[in-house]
Amino acid sequence: MIDLRRLRVLRAVAYYGTVTAAAESLHLTPSAASQQIRQLGRELDVRLLEPQGRRVRLTPAARGLLAHADAIEARWEEAESELHALDGEPAGELRMAGFPSAMCRLLAPVAGGLRAQFPRLDVRLREAEPADCYDLLFNGETDLAVVEASADAPAHGDRRFEQQTLIEDPFDLLVPEDHPLAGRAEIGLAEAAGERWIIGPPGVWSRQHVLAACSAAGFGPNVANEACDFTVTGVMVSHGLGVALVPRLAQLSGVPSVRRLRVTGTPTPSRTFLTVTRRGGTGSPAVRAALDALRVRAKETVG
Repeated sequence: MIDLRRLRVLRAVAYYGTVTAAAESLHLTPSAASQQIRQLGRELDVRLLEPQGRRVRLTPAARGLLAHADAIEARWEEAESELHALDGEPAGELRMAGFPSAMCRLLAPVAGGLRAQFPRLDVRLREAEPADCYDLLFNGETDLAVVEASADAPAHGDRRFEQQTLIEDPFDLLVPEDHPLAGRAEIGLAEAAGERWIIGPPGVWSRQHVLAACSAAGFGPNVANEACDFTVTGVMVSHGLGVALVPRLAQLSGVPSVRRLRVTGTPTPSRTFLTVTRRGGTGSPAVRAALDALRVRAKETVG
């Protein structure tokens, strides 16, 4: 018999890329994490670590073992979910995480509704950026996350996570209330080709959304100003400094004198929200209830 805790150390090394980072996530010293993997190798009579310069890396045998380790972890999640399901009603602790837009418009309202509906359920929320949400799930620190799909996130078929599309959040064109287009309910993006634009600076995810949307509409935007925060963007728009594409679920706290125009055409610019759990973790009554409530809330909110 092997110690399943040692398999978790191996999985952490593969996930984080180094023994040091894996050890930190597991609250171990690097030497203790290395010792756990070496002991696992002795139990299986294979070598799992090999030198790579001044560091170590996983051997092909370790890579082969990982598929089984991920499957074992998923089965354990399923077993725990089945045990909780025997009680029927959602109860105990449910931990959810998400980035600000998801937290404000989806997770917080859903958490309040679940607490009211199921008095024995203790719902706890944690604000976190999408990359951190995956780490929290992998480390067992959260049960369900809402993230935005991105190219650098784990692949949709990743063995460690279950990822499902929650909703498409479309981008609206934001203009000042005295703008010639302000009286419109919707607009083709090409009609804004001659405008001054406010977009995210290089490295900010929203910049790529805007550039791709404008390119699909046949023009490159005249970038007049740059901002990371959507509220800051909205304030700039309200002062006539340009127009901007803003997700419909983005909070524009206290921004006066702006109008949202729905963007028409194909493709319509949008961002994708995903629900993510550990693989095998969707069977518990609490997680199922949260997923159902999130789907309802998402449809009501985007409209």
